[in-house]
Amino acid sequence: MCGAGLSQAHQHLIEPGSRRLRCACEACATKFVDGDTNFKRVPQEVHSLTGFQMTNAQWDSLLVPIGLAFFLESSPENRVVAFYPSPAGPTESLLPLETWEDILRENPVLARMQPDIEALLVNRLDERAQYYIAPIDKCYQLVGLIRSNWRGFSGGSEVWRKISDFFEALKEPADA
Repeated sequence: MCGAGLSQAHQHLIEPGSRRLRCACEACATKFVDGDTNFKRVPQEVHSLTGFQMTNAQWDSLLVPIGLAFFLESSPENRVVAFYPSPAGPTESLLPLETWEDILRENPVLARMQPDIEALLVNRLDERAQYYIAPIDKCYQLVGLIRSNWRGFSGGSEVWRKISDFFEALKEPADA
């Protein structure tokens, strides 16, 4: 790819098989996606899910050890996969299919997520749980933020401030 897409208005492409993001200018993004390739264009819209339903018991059964995770339908694996950000990068959590089916049934908006390129992004770090349908590159941005700012055993105050700032910035365009 030409590398010209590193400006603010860049497009991301993803290889679903490897889950690798690629930056691309609009011309390359169109060429790679419209041609016969293994890439998909990542959308840029974030959707806040007000009224989203997930009980504490459902969350606990998802086996995510922290209050942050993202869930996406993987077309290569033909299933929904769950990841949580960690200082080591994105960590896959085993996802009980029956729990996901319950959540999907209670939140039909999730059926509109585009496989491989959109995810349910969950922030349950405090009592104000936040749920978004977000482009996969935003989910990986959160992972990178945590990975690059984590200090010591608990992460340090700076990483938690940056996580809070990330979700505040994410919420602004989603609510507009």
